[in-house]
Amino acid sequence: MAVQEARHGEGRGAGQGAGPGRGQGAHEGGCTCGDCPHGARAGHRRAVAEFLAKRDELASGQGLPAGVAHSASASRQWVSDELTQSADLVAERGRVDGEAWLGRLWRYTACAVWGGAVTLLLVQALTAIGAGWTAARTAGLLAALVLAGLLTGAAWLHRARGGALAPVIGEDNRLSTSRAVAAGWVLFVVYAVLVLVGQLAAASAHRSRDELIAGLELARGAGVVTVVAVVCGIAVLVRRVVGLRVLGQRLQKVRADRPRAADLLTDDSGRGSFADIQYVVICAVALVFAAVRLARRPSQLPDLPWGLALLVLVSAATYLAGKYAEGGRPVILSVVRSREAGDLDAPIRTGDDIEIRGAGFVPPGATTADRLSRMVVRIGAVHVHVPLVPVAGGFSNPTDAVLTVPVPVDVEPGRVEVQVVTAAGVETNRCVIDVTD
Repeated sequence: MAVQEARHGEGRGAGQGAGPGRGQGAHEGGCTCGDCPHGARAGHRRAVAEFLAKRDELASGQGLPAGVAHSASASRQWVSDELTQSADLVAERGRVDGEAWLGRLWRYTACAVWGGAVTLLLVQALTAIGAGWTAARTAGLLAALVLAGLLTGAAWLHRARGGALAPVIGEDNRLSTSRAVAAGWVLFVVYAVLVLVGQLAAASAHRSRDELIAGLELARGAGVVTVVAVVCGIAVLVRRVVGLRVLGQRLQKVRADRPRAADLLTDDSGRGSFADIQYVVICAVALVFAAVRLARRPSQLPDLPWGLALLVLVSAATYLAGKYAEGGRPVILSVVRSREAGDLDAPIRTGDDIEIRGAGFVPPGATTADRLSRMVVRIGAVHVHVPLVPVAGGFSNPTDAVLTVPVPVDVEPGRVEVQVVTAAGVETNRCVIDVTD
């Protein structure tokens, strides 16, 4: 009741302060409303700044209405509800900002592709000094132009989903390491074949044509073909593994606001992942070696040594094993009555706070307030939303290992089951507690 009265009073105060000019200049220069692509970024930054200021203010005990200040439980509920509403606004602005950023990304990818083609032209022009311009250089440049044109067309078709990066963005809106590595090798092989096709079209002598066709034989490109087959298979298999583990509630996945380049080297929580880093680094080194071999012998597929190919296979197996090992279902280890200083030891009663101890309550990447506010604890037949307790720089509740929630008066005395539902929708095991009158 105190929380509702405080909200009504706050709503009346807000209504009196709103004038007729409230919506003026919403979409003018420097728009920060978040409703248009031009103001989405500024609107998101402004919402984040306002949320952080409110969180720190409430964490210091300021800004509480007089109607709830006398009750610890009422003030905690009011603070949690206020932060949840502000966090929802931040999440909405972040979603709009992410969509606008993806819409602009296709131009950046197209510019990067054509920038790579120009760089190749400059490198070929510099290396041709003294050695002379050859048909292989012309074929390489034409192959780069054809590939750039295809990627630009694909970027325009997928301009709402990140342009040329759309195929390597996963269902969780993050860059997929396995897809990015596979895409790099596929593009390289396509470029190598186009170089051979260009030379074959320009060759006039039968001997030259026979040598170019022989350059496509499996004996010369077995290493590259093996690596491409493995990395493409890993990309498909990882998607299947992650999907099955998510459906089986053995892996928690939450959607990111937008893809970032760091996603290739980190896990969902933003920490560096050994499996991802070694896979990207080893495949990048092997790809650079193959590119140098192609530059030295453009008349055949790069003959990747089997030692280097085996190193890539070991790296791929390590990456796949890491995907199988990551994650895990959240678990409740124990539930105890939360005791403050000066309280007497007593059984759990309705109205008391209980402390749920376990692991995996906060999924990777779900540390933002809007995701934390989605956590729910089922106490018998009653669903209790986990309150947000702000502290300087973050939240003391909920955490990955401990949750504190009140036992509502609607819970019937007796033996009841406690179960946590995380922000990813994964349910923990059930733990039985005794609630007394």
